[in-house]
Amino acid sequence: MRSLPLPLALTARLAPVAVLATAGWALSSGPDTSPAAKDKTPPDTTDQSASAPATEAVTKTYAAAPAPCESLAGKTVTSLVPGAKAAGKEIPSTDTGVRRTCSWNALKGYDYRWLDVSFEVMASDEAALKSYKERVADRSGGGEVPGLGDAAYSVVNLTTEDKQQTREGTVLVRAANALVMITYNGSDFESKKAPSTETINKGAIKAAKEAVAALQGGQG
Repeated sequence: MRSLPLPLALTARLAPVAVLATAGWALSSGPDTSPAAKDKTPPDTTDQSASAPATEAVTKTYAAAPAPCESLAGKTVTSLVPGAKAAGKEIPSTDTGVRRTCSWNALKGYDYRWLDVSFEVMASDEAALKSYKERVADRSGGGEVPGLGDAAYSVVNLTTEDKQQTREGTVLVRAANALVMITYNGSDFESKKAPSTETINKGAIKAAKEAVAALQGGQG
């Protein structure tokens, strides 16, 4: 088989890291000790002080990102990325507790596939929802995926570089305070064509379902 160059669009992947933190404070004040207050019966604050904690902390459903390379079954990897090693390769991250990504890619004959699975844990459900909406807004032309996480969106796009087509699908899922993103693309270097929209979309959604299950199972 002759050696073929890969399109530039397939040779780099970014793994941005979002570092998020939250904190809460509660303020208290002492009783009124002025002379005018001596003749007054002080209010009963027993119930109030007992029910008001000194510090409020945000409860997060997911505290850390799971191991992404273990999120998909081996047979799923080999079916979506023929010729790839099931173990995958984790992308270096400056904070693996917040964001983790695993990649698989392989060229079998003239057929090329690339699959990324990313987990990102945020400070709260509200923060994750805001980020989810912003990312969906940046990816027009797709649609909702029912029954996956709290919300899920899928979109497939076709690009052409030097007459070589590449079709890429993205599935973004919000589950409580975590986001799961799947990127799946493919090219045929013999025909210069790309896999069908249905093939890429179904593959990306299949990976997304397993990744969300791994996220939820890891926190169960």
